[in-house]
Amino acid sequence: MPLPSNIQRFIDEQAEHASTSYSDLRAVVFNGTTKRSPEVSNTDGLVAIVRGIFERVGVGLEEIRTVDRDIPPGLWPDMREHGYESDEFPDIYKRFVVPAHILIIAGPIWLGDQSSLTRKVIERLYAYSSDVNEAGQWSYYGKTGAAITTGNDDGGKHVSAQVLYALQHIGLTVPPQSDTYWTGEAGPGPSYLDAVGGGEHNAWATRNTVFLAWNVLHLARMLTDANGIPAYGNSTHDWDLGHPDHPNPEHRR
Repeated sequence: MPLPSNIQRFIDEQAEHASTSYSDLRAVVFNGTTKRSPEVSNTDGLVAIVRGIFERVGVGLEEIRTVDRDIPPGLWPDMREHGYESDEFPDIYKRFVVPAHILIIAGPIWLGDQSSLTRKVIERLYAYSSDVNEAGQWSYYGKTGAAITTGNDDGGKHVSAQVLYALQHIGLTVPPQSDTYWTGEAGPGPSYLDAVGGGEHNAWATRNTVFLAWNVLHLARMLTDANGIPAYGNSTHDWDLGHPDHPNPEHRR
């Protein structure tokens, strides 16, 4: 989805003068829109700003529209072991989440809250939160998280609070100004990509999305160069809280 020419020029100028290289970083965006491809997604329109910056500085970006994938609900890494015939999430996790330095949860607002598809991905990510690295830290340590939300009614900050809490709780690091949203005026109104009154013409939404993109890049660069979060005082090797078959991921180690 192409960006408006004025936003694209701004992104190009910023990227050209960036003083740090980000080309070794990888990112994954989960878009929780309820619209199947190739239907136009307003959430994708706001994600396009982040995509433009990431691509311009050489970040490897994978975008997953959850509704297009066979991802059952659940709190286990592979739901095929719990009654479902198929489950694409284990492959998505290994191919795109594990190597990612940046993980962004994007999606629409319905009835003032995040979409069911956004929440489903968060729950599936949570299922892997019992995995640990060599130091005994949760496997999401060292990754950077952010939230992008669209809609035409209220709820942007509420959704950001839920998403960012969930990401930091499972081990990701949340930078400053790591959420952005477009909801228009209170009450049903223009969606992000609408030609009249839409978010592409809103400097506030554009500015916050640009800030989000650069802040996750800066923090991901810092964490990668520092080999993640220091592993003193936060290792699961020092604790034994439960059982590998416990239904709560936090008690599986």
